[in-house]
Amino acid sequence: MEGKKKLKIEELLVAIMVFVMATIAFINVLSRYIFHFSFAFTEEIEVNLFIWVTIIGIAIAFEKGSHLGMVTLYKKLPKGIRKGVTIISGLLSTILFLLVNIYAIKEIYQDITLFHATTEALGIPFWVYTIGIPIFSIFIFIRILQATLNEVKNIDKGGK
Repeated sequence: MEGKKKLKIEELLVAIMVFVMATIAFINVLSRYIFHFSFAFTEEIEVNLFIWVTIIGIAIAFEKGSHLGMVTLYKKLPKGIRKGVTIISGLLSTILFLLVNIYAIKEIYQDITLFHATTEALGIPFWVYTIGIPIFSIFIFIRILQATLNEVKNIDKGGK
């Protein structure tokens, strides 16, 4: 089985969500042209799935090292400083997503306890959509840790 790429859970989730989004959009377009009727709830589902896909996509990008960086400057730094910059970058990324999660959890708490707000089209409580942020952020935290540790190991080995 050499050469086969192992599909990760994040990639599988994104593929399923994008498939669902495309299917819903396609059905809505067909209904508009054939029946001259549009399903209003489809936009609600697609927008919220898009947010979840974005969150999971951030984790995938951390794993692949696809986030923007000042690579030219970074490569010119001495080994010790590169290691420090890598660790600081990992810590700052973690802090950023911790803050995002703190605010998302506050929002969920308020939606559940105070506002009891529901979506227009389907009447689903808003917190159902918002809860995807902290849940899928688990992938982000794991991938930040893995990317940081892998980069530190590469620096120690004398790699990039």
